Amino acid sequence: MNTASAAGAPPATYDRIGVGYRQVRVPDPRLAALVRQALGGARTVVNVGAGAGSYEPDDAEVTAVDPSRVMLDQHPGAVKVLAGAEHLPFPDGAFDAAMAVMTVHHWPDLHRGLAELRRVARRQVVFTWDPAHRPELWLLTDYLPEIRELENARFTALEEVAETLGAHTVLPFAVPHDFTDGFQVAHWRRPEMFLDPVVRRASSTFAQLSPAVVEPAMARLRADLASGAWHRRHADLLEQDSMDYGYRLLVADSSA
Repeated sequence: MNTASAAGAPPATYDRIGVGYRQVRVPDPRLAALVRQALGGARTVVNVGAGAGSYEPDDAEVTAVDPSRVMLDQHPGAVKVLAGAEHLPFPDGAFDAAMAVMTVHHWPDLHRGLAELRRVARRQVVFTWDPAHRPELWLLTDYLPEIRELENARFTALEEVAETLGAHTVLPFAVPHDFTDGFQVAHWRRPEMFLDPVVRRASSTFAQLSPAVVEPAMARLRADLASGAWHRRHADLLEQDSMDYGYRLLVADSSA
């Protein structure tokens, strides 16, 4: 294993919340297929904000970059670099492709991070979320509107991300009802999953909310599930196989 450290790597939220992340955030093969297709057969890939290594192609040489030592320790790859997206320690055009999956909203300087993706790779693949998309997840409207405030504060408008990246393709990803990667929206048809504190700990949003906010909301959800109120209110969701909650895959090419 080769783990390098770049000077000036920023403090990482996931050093605090990343323990056990890999057990809950199991890569979903349907999203993996979309990412793999977008990478276009790249032989060398840098995964920026790599975390535990989700969605990395198994037929490419992958360099994992993350500012969190806790996350990199869970990464199974051979080449791992402790660094932030804004300061990638690689020469121009070092990789065929750069990928960033559900991470750009954590970057302190989004524009600089995206510029770095374009600098070090000829193709860029970014999976992110559109904060303006509707409908919202019922969790926000019914139980925790505080999540909306957090998400709107940290997610940049999709149009701005796409323009900054120079994306030529924007692919929608409707989340299947049995999605295996336990990020927040994954449980849109499985409300009982939110009652599990282990599941909540794998969400950076929940990790930023006070227990004084989360626990009463979960008590209301538990009561609504027991009474059948949740199922009556959201009976239409139980008939859906997938839902578009605003997740998008951006693809760009640069001349780097």
